[in-house]
Amino acid sequence: MPLQLQPNFQEAGQRPIRDFSPGDDFYEALIDMHRDLSDEASALVNAKLILLLSNHIGDLAVLREAMALAREGV
Repeated sequence: MPLQLQPNFQEAGQRPIRDFSPGDDFYEALIDMHRDLSDEASALVNAKLILLLSNHIGDLAVLREAMALAREGV
């Protein structure tokens, strides 16, 4: 399974009003997840989310590619 780099946000059973609306909904949920958290708590929730999603993906090649891309330019 190659790493998906094109917008790929969707909600099961729903048709988006605009192509970008599912991505906007995700971004809003991500911001809400961090609301009212300290910097330390925000970093912890990010780490937990990364581990949960990494386990869900499960493909080490995809995860390695994502990690390499995320680190580029940092």
